[in-house]
Amino acid sequence: MVMAVRLPTTVLIALMCLAQILLSLSTSIYATLLPDYRSLWQLNNTEAGWISAMLFAGYTVTVPILVTLTDRMDPKRIYLACAAFGAVANFGFAFFAQGLWSALFFHAMIGIGLSGTYMPGLKGLSDHIEDRYLSRATAFYTSSFGVGTGLSYAFTGVVADFFGPAAAFVGAGIASFISVIIVAVVLPAGKAHTDTSIPWSWGDLKKVVRNRSSMAYTLCYAFHNWELFGLRTWVVAFLIYSGQNTGGASSWFTPILVATLFNFTGMPTSVMGNEMAIRFGRRKVAFIAMTLSALVCFVAGFTSMISYTLAAIISIIHGVTVISESSVVTAGAIGNSVKGYKGATMAVHSTLGFVGAIMGPLAFGWMLDLGGGESTLGFVLAFGHMGLIILLGPLVLWWLKPDGLREDKA
Repeated sequence: MVMAVRLPTTVLIALMCLAQILLSLSTSIYATLLPDYRSLWQLNNTEAGWISAMLFAGYTVTVPILVTLTDRMDPKRIYLACAAFGAVANFGFAFFAQGLWSALFFHAMIGIGLSGTYMPGLKGLSDHIEDRYLSRATAFYTSSFGVGTGLSYAFTGVVADFFGPAAAFVGAGIASFISVIIVAVVLPAGKAHTDTSIPWSWGDLKKVVRNRSSMAYTLCYAFHNWELFGLRTWVVAFLIYSGQNTGGASSWFTPILVATLFNFTGMPTSVMGNEMAIRFGRRKVAFIAMTLSALVCFVAGFTSMISYTLAAIISIIHGVTVISESSVVTAGAIGNSVKGYKGATMAVHSTLGFVGAIMGPLAFGWMLDLGGGESTLGFVLAFGHMGLIILLGPLVLWWLKPDGLREDKA
């Protein structure tokens, strides 16, 4: 393995965030091109939702093993192997996806690549920073996923316009290989882990599940991802419908630009949410943020029949509310992990979170079809169901009353 360059903590965090942004370019390619692929492959909304969900299904199936192994193996090795695998999977989608079944397969493979990079990257990073920097490093790292997702919309729109849809997946594959080089050079080898002579067992996960505080934040993360990835998958289709329905589509304020903007709000919003959690209390801030996001969900669907501009503005606002608790609950789950089981905690957190990510796009498509396809009623039902899901988060926080972190002032 390449010997890493010793870097200051802030530089290491920044470069790991950059690597995560590059890997995240693959996450929204299909969502951006969903209307095109749906027409090209003659898909209904549920089938289109399944293709999106399969990325998160591939992630969810493998993440419990890969992330738990970071307690016993160097996370850097897992990261590098899976980033390279994800690059190959992107090339596979570009050249071999020809319809529903092949698209399901290759999108799942992309998800598997992400499962060995996102949380293992955070584990590798956290092994080399002091505890007092943990929640802030977590906030920046997790929010970089949103920045990459936002860039993914813009990147896909530009590349697909010039070179066709497949070229966007090729570009994402190249970006994944660049992330391999960055992490190989900047991330030090892992520190000592749990005794490697002890085999992985389901007891690791049981230890995590019995941790009341970590599990409360993890359940909130699952509800958060349900809403977040439902929105990210369908926002472009929603805005295209609104423009066609109201006749008010803008030649410059396009659906792809709106999707890019609302994802770019992710990093400052997520970091700000964590800073507010440190100052005012983690549980309180998460409770308020999820409640506000639910209210936006209940309004969003109706805007499609009023005006495109209003629908676009509410989508950007939704981008702020939906991401505001992300680093709050992720830092809460990891910071409350049992000593020696940080990797297992991340595995449970990521697995349940991405079960939500599977269900969000799929359930959104179901609700659309239930409402008669792309229609105002369909979008009201689709956004409304996400509002009900995210309200489960405040209920969990009220019921389990999880602890904050040592650095939290309230």
